[in-house]
Amino acid sequence: MLACPAGYEASARTMLDWLIPWEFSPTLLVVWLAAALLYALGARRRRVPRARQALFWCGMALVYFALLTHFDYYALHQFFVDRIQQVLMHHLAPLLIMLAYPLGVWRAALPLRWRARLLRPFARAWPWRAVAALLFNPLLATLLFVALVLVWLIPRVMTLAMLDWRLYLLMNWSMLLSGLIYWGLVLDHRRRPPARMAPGLRVLSPALSMTPQILVGAIITFSKTDLYPIFSICGRALDINVLTDQQYGGLITWVPAAIIEAIAALLALRTWMRLSQQRPRRATPRAALPAAP
Repeated sequence: MLACPAGYEASARTMLDWLIPWEFSPTLLVVWLAAALLYALGARRRRVPRARQALFWCGMALVYFALLTHFDYYALHQFFVDRIQQVLMHHLAPLLIMLAYPLGVWRAALPLRWRARLLRPFARAWPWRAVAALLFNPLLATLLFVALVLVWLIPRVMTLAMLDWRLYLLMNWSMLLSGLIYWGLVLDHRRRPPARMAPGLRVLSPALSMTPQILVGAIITFSKTDLYPIFSICGRALDINVLTDQQYGGLITWVPAAIIEAIAALLALRTWMRLSQQRPRRATPRAALPAAP
């Protein structure tokens, strides 16, 4: 099965047609619906500010728009639209979702019995602790966040992803999950520990991760050769010059992604300043505790 079937002509569509996905993924739809339902139930059981709820639903709407609507067709047939899709999934949507701090809300949606008998034993089990130590390691998460952008921009790798629907799904899933993990670490509002990343590193990390993306975006923007001929082979959806399409895609990789990461660094800086003004809690010495009756 090819991810970019030929012979399709774009035409004027109604809004209902746009809501129909181009490559339907039942797994992605089930995960999206489960996350949305759990958040709606959790928001009813605990007090969640409306601003945080708005951030979450905006992020979820962007994920749905990027992957589960007809926008996906244009991402398969136009390079700069593909870059918009990746920026939405890798940067903006995960940033908005994790800025809403949804983990506590999702947890509140589960019955107390489930949390006590299933969630807590699972979180304490050594297999999950080993996986979590690997996935949420700050250095590894940062490297993975940057590496996935660069790897999928290699012309040969992108050609394979556009021709193989399995690689295409892997690209989208990896970009979304790495974005959620990375922004969850950067936007953590707690001290370390229990946060895994130090407050100062949360400010520095986006500045470091944006640098390779800026360089690659500049290379694509100023290139005078067609780096991604696969879009011409599949048939471009819009009547745009090949190099112009490539320049737009390079600028999207360069500018919007850097702006989003700069905003995240400022948010992390605000958290760092807030934590520096608070006195850390000190453990009470055992000698000072009252004797048990």
